[in-house]
Amino acid sequence: MSRVDLKGIGMTSQRTRERLIQRLVDQGISNHKVLDVMATTPRHLFLDEAMAHRAYEDVALPIGFQQTLSQPYIVARMTELLLEGGAPERVLEIGTGSGYQTAILAQLVGEVYSVERIKPLQQKARQRMRQLKLRNVHMNHADGGMGWPERGPFDAILAAAAPERIPEDLLRQLAPGGRLVMPVGGATQHLQIVDRTHEGFETTIVEEVRFVPLRPGTVR
Repeated sequence: MSRVDLKGIGMTSQRTRERLIQRLVDQGISNHKVLDVMATTPRHLFLDEAMAHRAYEDVALPIGFQQTLSQPYIVARMTELLLEGGAPERVLEIGTGSGYQTAILAQLVGEVYSVERIKPLQQKARQRMRQLKLRNVHMNHADGGMGWPERGPFDAILAAAAPERIPEDLLRQLAPGGRLVMPVGGATQHLQIVDRTHEGFETTIVEEVRFVPLRPGTVR
Protein backbone atom coordinates (compact mmCIF):
# COMPACT_ATOMS: atom_id res chain seq x y z
CA MET A 1 0.00 0.00 0.00
CA SER A 2 1.58 3.29 -1.12
CA ARG A 3 0.49 6.85 -0.47
CA VAL A 4 0.74 9.76 -2.88
CA ASP A 5 3.67 12.07 -2.22
CA LEU A 6 2.36 15.53 -3.06
CA LYS A 7 5.62 17.46 -2.87
CA GLY A 8 6.20 19.34 -6.12
CA ILE A 9 2.76 18.57 -7.56
CA GLY A 10 0.63 21.59 -8.44
CA MET A 11 -2.49 21.53 -6.28
CA THR A 12 -5.85 23.06 -7.00
CA SER A 13 -7.57 24.98 -4.24
CA GLN A 14 -8.49 22.96 -1.18
CA ARG A 15 -12.03 24.34 -1.38
CA THR A 16 -12.53 22.89 -4.89
CA ARG A 17 -11.50 19.45 -3.63
CA GLU A 18 -13.63 19.70 -0.51
CA ARG A 19 -16.68 20.53 -2.63
CA LEU A 20 -16.15 17.35 -4.66
CA ILE A 21 -15.74 15.22 -1.53
CA GLN A 22 -18.89 16.75 -0.02
CA ARG A 23 -20.76 15.87 -3.23
CA LEU A 24 -19.58 12.25 -2.91
CA VAL A 25 -20.77 12.13 0.72
CA ASP A 26 -24.14 13.59 -0.36
CA GLN A 27 -24.42 10.78 -2.94
CA GLY A 28 -23.93 8.14 -0.26
CA ILE A 29 -20.17 7.41 -0.26
CA SER A 30 -19.34 6.63 3.37
CA ASN A 31 -15.95 4.88 3.42
CA HIS A 32 -13.65 7.47 5.04
CA LYS A 33 -10.48 5.86 3.69
CA VAL A 34 -11.81 6.17 0.13
CA LEU A 35 -12.89 9.78 0.72
CA ASP A 36 -9.51 10.68 2.26
CA VAL A 37 -7.55 9.22 -0.65
CA MET A 38 -9.78 10.92 -3.21
CA ALA A 39 -9.37 14.23 -1.36
CA THR A 40 -5.57 14.08 -1.64
CA THR A 41 -5.07 12.48 -5.08
CA PRO A 42 -4.51 15.21 -7.74
CA ARG A 43 -7.12 14.27 -10.38
CA HIS A 44 -5.96 17.08 -12.70
CA LEU A 45 -2.71 15.15 -13.28
CA PHE A 46 -4.68 12.44 -15.08
CA LEU A 47 -6.04 14.76 -17.78
CA ASP A 48 -4.53 16.64 -20.70
CA GLU A 49 -3.95 20.32 -19.92
CA ALA A 50 -6.99 21.44 -21.94
CA MET A 51 -9.32 19.41 -19.67
CA ALA A 52 -7.50 19.87 -16.34
CA HIS A 53 -9.69 22.81 -15.22
CA ARG A 54 -12.66 20.37 -15.10
CA ALA A 55 -10.83 17.76 -13.02
CA TYR A 56 -12.86 18.27 -9.84
CA GLU A 57 -16.29 18.23 -11.45
CA ASP A 58 -18.28 15.05 -10.79
CA VAL A 59 -18.32 14.03 -14.47
CA ALA A 60 -16.55 11.58 -16.78
CA LEU A 61 -13.97 13.30 -19.01
CA PRO A 62 -12.27 12.26 -22.28
CA ILE A 63 -8.66 11.01 -22.22
CA GLY A 64 -8.29 10.17 -25.94
CA PHE A 65 -8.66 6.90 -27.88
CA GLN A 66 -12.44 7.06 -27.26
CA GLN A 67 -11.77 6.36 -23.56
CA THR A 68 -12.81 8.36 -20.51
CA LEU A 69 -11.67 9.19 -17.00
CA SER A 70 -14.56 7.85 -14.91
CA GLN A 71 -16.81 10.16 -12.92
CA PRO A 72 -15.44 10.56 -9.34
CA TYR A 73 -18.68 9.16 -7.86
CA ILE A 74 -18.26 5.93 -9.86
CA VAL A 75 -14.58 5.61 -8.89
CA ALA A 76 -15.51 6.10 -5.23
CA ARG A 77 -18.49 3.73 -5.42
CA MET A 78 -16.58 0.90 -7.10
CA THR A 79 -13.64 1.29 -4.73
CA GLU A 80 -15.94 1.31 -1.70
CA LEU A 81 -17.67 -1.87 -2.90
CA LEU A 82 -14.31 -3.55 -3.48
CA LEU A 83 -13.21 -2.74 0.10
CA GLU A 84 -16.42 -3.85 1.84
CA GLY A 85 -14.88 -6.97 3.34
CA GLY A 86 -11.57 -5.26 4.19
CA ALA A 87 -8.54 -4.24 2.11
CA PRO A 88 -7.60 -6.95 -0.43
CA GLU A 89 -3.91 -7.75 -0.84
CA ARG A 90 -3.82 -8.42 -4.61
CA VAL A 91 -6.13 -6.54 -6.97
CA LEU A 92 -6.49 -6.96 -10.75
CA GLU A 93 -7.64 -3.82 -12.57
CA ILE A 94 -9.05 -4.17 -16.09
CA GLY A 95 -8.50 -0.95 -18.04
CA THR A 96 -5.75 1.27 -16.61
CA GLY A 97 -6.91 4.20 -18.76
CA SER A 98 -5.51 7.44 -17.34
CA GLY A 99 -4.36 5.62 -14.19
CA TYR A 100 -6.62 7.59 -11.82
CA GLN A 101 -8.54 4.58 -10.51
CA THR A 102 -5.21 2.72 -10.36
CA ALA A 103 -3.73 5.45 -8.15
CA ILE A 104 -6.75 5.42 -5.82
CA LEU A 105 -6.54 1.63 -5.44
CA ALA A 106 -2.76 1.64 -4.93
CA GLN A 107 -3.21 3.74 -1.78
CA LEU A 108 -5.80 1.38 -0.31
CA VAL A 109 -4.71 -2.19 -1.17
CA GLY A 110 -1.52 -4.28 -1.14
CA GLU A 111 -0.62 -4.64 -4.84
CA VAL A 112 -2.40 -3.50 -8.02
CA TYR A 113 -2.01 -5.49 -11.25
CA SER A 114 -3.39 -3.26 -13.99
CA VAL A 115 -4.07 -4.34 -17.60
CA GLU A 116 -4.51 -1.85 -20.46
CA ARG A 117 -4.99 -2.66 -24.16
CA ILE A 118 -4.01 0.82 -25.51
CA LYS A 119 -0.22 1.24 -25.27
CA PRO A 120 -0.03 5.10 -25.34
CA LEU A 121 -2.55 5.34 -22.46
CA GLN A 122 -0.55 2.80 -20.48
CA GLN A 123 2.71 4.71 -21.03
CA LYS A 124 1.17 7.96 -19.72
CA ALA A 125 -0.33 6.15 -16.73
CA ARG A 126 3.05 4.58 -15.93
CA GLN A 127 4.67 8.05 -15.87
CA ARG A 128 1.97 9.30 -13.49
CA MET A 129 2.55 6.39 -11.10
CA ARG A 130 6.23 7.31 -11.09
CA GLN A 131 5.45 10.98 -10.49
CA LEU A 132 3.19 10.07 -7.56
CA LYS A 133 5.76 7.55 -6.25
CA LEU A 134 3.21 4.72 -6.21
CA ARG A 135 5.49 1.68 -6.26
CA ASN A 136 2.95 -1.12 -5.73
CA VAL A 137 1.46 -0.93 -9.26
CA HIS A 138 2.34 -3.54 -11.91
CA MET A 139 1.24 -2.89 -15.51
CA ASN A 140 0.59 -5.17 -18.46
CA HIS A 141 -0.21 -4.25 -22.08
CA ALA A 142 -2.76 -6.93 -22.94
CA ASP A 143 -6.38 -7.76 -23.74
CA GLY A 144 -8.28 -6.94 -20.52
CA GLY A 145 -10.86 -9.66 -21.04
CA MET A 146 -8.11 -12.22 -20.55
CA GLY A 147 -7.04 -10.71 -17.22
CA TRP A 148 -3.48 -11.51 -16.11
CA PRO A 149 -3.50 -15.26 -15.41
CA GLU A 150 0.26 -15.48 -14.72
CA ARG A 151 -0.17 -13.16 -11.71
CA GLY A 152 -3.45 -14.65 -10.42
CA PRO A 153 -5.37 -15.59 -8.47
CA PHE A 154 -6.54 -12.18 -7.20
CA ASP A 155 -8.39 -11.24 -4.01
CA ALA A 156 -10.36 -8.65 -5.98
CA ILE A 157 -10.95 -7.61 -9.59
CA LEU A 158 -12.19 -4.20 -10.71
CA ALA A 159 -13.03 -3.33 -14.33
CA ALA A 160 -13.47 0.10 -15.93
CA ALA A 161 -15.05 -1.18 -19.17
CA ALA A 162 -18.26 -3.11 -19.75
CA PRO A 163 -18.47 -6.54 -21.40
CA GLU A 164 -21.84 -7.92 -22.56
CA ARG A 165 -21.25 -10.69 -19.99
CA ILE A 166 -18.48 -11.27 -17.47
CA PRO A 167 -15.56 -13.13 -19.13
CA GLU A 168 -14.99 -16.65 -17.77
CA ASP A 169 -11.24 -15.94 -17.73
CA LEU A 170 -11.78 -13.25 -15.09
CA LEU A 171 -13.97 -15.46 -12.90
CA ARG A 172 -11.29 -18.16 -13.02
CA GLN A 173 -8.68 -15.68 -11.73
CA LEU A 174 -10.79 -14.66 -8.73
CA ALA A 175 -9.54 -16.32 -5.53
CA PRO A 176 -12.02 -18.10 -3.21
CA GLY A 177 -13.56 -15.43 -0.99
CA GLY A 178 -12.67 -12.82 -3.63
CA ARG A 179 -14.87 -10.11 -5.12
CA LEU A 180 -15.23 -8.78 -8.66
CA VAL A 181 -16.77 -5.34 -9.35
CA MET A 182 -17.54 -4.41 -12.95
CA PRO A 183 -20.10 -2.85 -15.27
CA VAL A 184 -21.93 -5.38 -17.46
CA GLY A 185 -24.23 -4.93 -20.45
CA GLY A 186 -24.67 -3.31 -23.85
CA ALA A 187 -27.09 -0.44 -24.47
CA THR A 188 -28.12 -0.74 -20.81
CA GLN A 189 -25.39 -1.48 -18.28
CA HIS A 190 -25.46 -2.29 -14.59
CA LEU A 191 -22.68 -2.29 -12.03
CA GLN A 192 -22.39 -5.85 -10.73
CA ILE A 193 -20.64 -7.47 -7.78
CA VAL A 194 -19.61 -11.12 -8.03
CA ASP A 195 -18.48 -12.82 -4.81
CA ARG A 196 -16.70 -16.17 -5.06
CA THR A 197 -17.96 -18.43 -2.27
CA HIS A 198 -17.36 -22.12 -1.53
CA GLU A 199 -20.62 -22.85 -3.37
CA GLY A 200 -19.73 -20.87 -6.49
CA PHE A 201 -20.38 -17.30 -7.65
CA GLU A 202 -22.98 -14.95 -6.15
CA THR A 203 -23.98 -11.94 -8.27
CA THR A 204 -25.47 -8.70 -6.95
CA ILE A 205 -26.72 -5.93 -9.25
CA VAL A 206 -25.93 -2.50 -7.75
CA GLU A 207 -27.10 0.30 -10.07
CA GLU A 208 -27.32 1.45 -13.68
CA VAL A 209 -24.07 2.86 -15.09
CA ARG A 210 -22.52 3.98 -18.38
CA PHE A 211 -19.03 2.77 -19.35
CA VAL A 212 -17.07 2.34 -22.55
CA PRO A 213 -17.38 -1.24 -23.89
CA LEU A 214 -14.71 -3.84 -23.06
CA ARG A 215 -13.00 -4.42 -26.42
CA PRO A 216 -10.78 -7.35 -27.42
CA GLY A 217 -7.22 -7.16 -28.71
CA THR A 218 -4.51 -4.55 -28.15
CA VAL A 219 -3.55 -1.20 -29.68
CA ARG A 220 0.07 -0.05 -30.09
